[in-house]
Amino acid sequence: MERDYREHKSNSEEIEMLVERTKLGDKEAFASIIRNFEKPMYIYCYHILKNKEEAEDALQEIFIKVYEQIHKYRPNMTFSAWLYKIAYNYSLNQIRSRKRWFRFLDRYKYDQPEPSPQQIDSQTTMKDFLNLLTTEERHIIVLRAIHRYNFNEISEIMNMKPATVRKKYERLRKKIQTKEVNEGGTVNASITKSV
Repeated sequence: MERDYREHKSNSEEIEMLVERTKLGDKEAFASIIRNFEKPMYIYCYHILKNKEEAEDALQEIFIKVYEQIHKYRPNMTFSAWLYKIAYNYSLNQIRSRKRWFRFLDRYKYDQPEPSPQQIDSQTTMKDFLNLLTTEERHIIVLRAIHRYNFNEISEIMNMKPATVRKKYERLRKKIQTKEVNEGGTVNASITKSV
């Protein structure tokens, strides 16, 4: 446990050093930052945007924003939390613009009915389950269960009070457990364990 803490602290110190070098114009330092965060950031964007191409585009746009705004970063929060905050805001904007686009298209197309919860197979995959959640719920579950952020870090990323995040997370856990019971106890067992 202590070794994990030392490794995490060492990694955080290394990231902070790379950030400072990037602020001074070292592009290789920024390339190292990208290598450190590219995979988890892609996974995060994919879970939120639910589309491979959009997640890839988001990843590029997020790192461009990070590079442009890195001078604004202050170590009063971890760099990874700051990075996820940028990703969170970018993803929300993408979802909002997608909704506006769909509303525009709806003027010209017939509405397609969504399947009811009873029509959804009891062997729901994690992807299907995440699709049933609101955008905010997906952000909370991905940041907490997959990326292992604590409530204070999530509150910084999502601009909420830690107590609010905790309450929403507890409601989400109950929602997952209720769904699991209603569907014979087999749905999303891996999610419920990690939540």
